[in-house]
Amino acid sequence: MKKRILTITGFPGSGKSSTAQGVARALGYEYFSAGDLFRKMAAARGLSVEEINFAAERQEEIDREVDRLLVELGKEKSDMVVDSRIAFHWIPDSFKVFLDLDPETAAERTFAHIQKEGRMSQAGSSVREVYEKTLKRKESEIKRYRNLYGIELGDKTRFDLVVDTKANDLERVIGMVLAAYKSWLDAPEQ
Repeated sequence: MKKRILTITGFPGSGKSSTAQGVARALGYEYFSAGDLFRKMAAARGLSVEEINFAAERQEEIDREVDRLLVELGKEKSDMVVDSRIAFHWIPDSFKVFLDLDPETAAERTFAHIQKEGRMSQAGSSVREVYEKTLKRKESEIKRYRNLYGIELGDKTRFDLVVDTKANDLERVIGMVLAAYKSWLDAPEQ
């Protein structure tokens, strides 16, 4: 049975949060960010987002805490947009979106965001530094989720929609997600 929940994923810098927030606003749905939760967990431990990723490689409980919450959301909620690396796995009846972006552009966007607004538990003094930290974080996440759950983060075949966020601006990405979601909702279940 389809859930009135959208799960939006992609690697760091792909526009998950901005897209998820825009889609939630447009639909009047609740918004949840697993990334924000992860950053708060990092700050509470006095760690950067990169450091908590490496800590999670040794301490499975860090990921499992977030994952338990995602499972709960999937069971108890509706009319929600979830910005999370693996919520698509925990909420399989959701409309699953993957935002695709090359690592260089992602690092440029993340660095610009850090410079403009700051980012809890994440810093970088140059695009190159952000790029290198992001690659290490991505490698850590790929390794952890493969080992914990057998999930291949780069496998785009598990998604209802894949959008290139370099070729499309935010407004267009949000429009594409909304249109595909409405079609998905209207389509008969198989």
